[in-house]
Amino acid sequence: MKEVRYFYVPDAGTAGELPEQEAQHALKVLRLKEGDDMVLMDGNGVFFQAKVTVASKKHCLYTIVSQEPQQKSWRGRIHLAIAPTKMMERMEWMVEKCVEIGVDEITFLDCQFSERRTLRTDRIEKIVIAAMKQSRKPFKTVVNGMTSFDDFVNAHHEGNLYIAHCYQEVERLDLFGQLQTADPETDITVLVGPEGDFSIDEVRKAVGRGYESITLGNSRLRTETAGMMAVAMCQICKRR
Repeated sequence: MKEVRYFYVPDAGTAGELPEQEAQHALKVLRLKEGDDMVLMDGNGVFFQAKVTVASKKHCLYTIVSQEPQQKSWRGRIHLAIAPTKMMERMEWMVEKCVEIGVDEITFLDCQFSERRTLRTDRIEKIVIAAMKQSRKPFKTVVNGMTSFDDFVNAHHEGNLYIAHCYQEVERLDLFGQLQTADPETDITVLVGPEGDFSIDEVRKAVGRGYESITLGNSRLRTETAGMMAVAMCQICKRR
């Protein structure tokens, strides 16, 4: 049985044609031809069963056979706000894995001890889309560019708010324990700092803005590992 291929088409229900990059992959790599089946993902929770109607050199046209609205496999929203590492390869790996696990939104933070203060989101978006297709996620993860720590914590965020850090002088609760007793329908935002951690002032500022001070366990984790761990904990406690 031929494997059905998945493609990301934001306006799949009305477009009638694959976007250029997806079309090139369909035609040149997968060598799809007229009559072949494919599944289109709009990133907003709908899968479209479709058939190729035209497979030319540069264009791949399709017709919709059926629509299949999907439901998220977890409850509430999971938002990870994290300071990117100096080596973007590590962040890219984390984004890929978090999307596969399941995360609604990722924001990159510019903190006092940040190793990286600029970021190109276009490559991150490509990684998100590839991971979304590979893991068959019906909803696309929202990616936000660099945001200052102060702007982020001063902004309004729904649900339960947490900041992970390593300071012994600030009381910390176990994130997994907190998630187990929280309403799984409640939105979650978790802040993860840079390799040098948040500054103590940043931690206290976040706590003053309603964030709970938390730990991710007894091990001292790299930034990207901490981000993935936080998302995995949320998933375990919020899955349907």
